[in-house]
This record gives sequence, C-alpha cells and structure tokens, in this order.
Amino acid sequence: MIIDAENLLIGRFATVVAKKAILGEKIDVINCSKAIVSGKKSEVLAKYKTRSIRGSATKGPFIPKIPERFVKRAIRGMLPYKKPHGRAAFERIICHRGVPQELEGKKAETIKEANHSKLPTLNYVTVEEICKYLGGKI
Repeated sequence: MIIDAENLLIGRFATVVAKKAILGEKIDVINCSKAIVSGKKSEVLAKYKTRSIRGSATKGPFIPKIPERFVKRAIRGMLPYKKPHGRAAFERIICHRGVPQELEGKKAETIKEANHSKLPTLNYVTVEEICKYLGGKI
C-alpha cells in the first residue's frame, strides 16, 4: 500500500498507518516532507527546539532532522515497538522524502480523515520547515 502524506496531519495519518502495519500490510509513505503539524508556526518550532536542546548529545532525547525519519519516528510512537509484533510492524513501514522511481507509476492513496482541510484554522507547519529549523541539511 502506498500513502501520499502531502497535506496530511502527521498524528492522524500516523495512527492509520500504524494500525494497518499491525494488521500485516507493507506500507510505503511518500512525500513525507510535505506532511503537516498543526499549530502556530512560532509555537511549534519553539516546542521542537526546546525538545532538541533538552538532555545531552549522548543520552538524548534524539530528534530526527531528516523528514522521512521524523515521520517514521511519529509513526513509531503509535506502535508497541518494544514488543515483537510492534517491531515487526515498524519494519514493514518505509518512508520516502519524495516519490522514488520504483513507486512513480503506481497509484498512491490519501487519508481523508487526516487532511488539513479538517483544521479549524490555517495555522500549520510542514515537516520540512521543522527539520530545516532544527538544523537538518535538506
């Protein structure tokens, strides 16, 4: 199954992807850098900046600065990844920044419940903007 993450709220589509992965489906998520985190831009960026500063370089918390890893980490939060069936489900999920060549001609699905049109306001930040702000080389 191929899911296009463009203009989808990251938390809402991560729950759907996690449920399908637990049921045994192999899932490719494309356009991860265009996924959305809702909230005012300044507040969202401040939240992730304080989270990345907290702790130390050796003990964490470790915030991914690459969009596809950022999205995969959000999906991991929806899985019981410390248990064997959760770890197996996590391995069935593959995230891509754009659309890779092997998936170019295939039909990608979208999740209507996770679309940004469900937001009451137009305040949101893309994953790519968050990763650039955290220092990711995109």
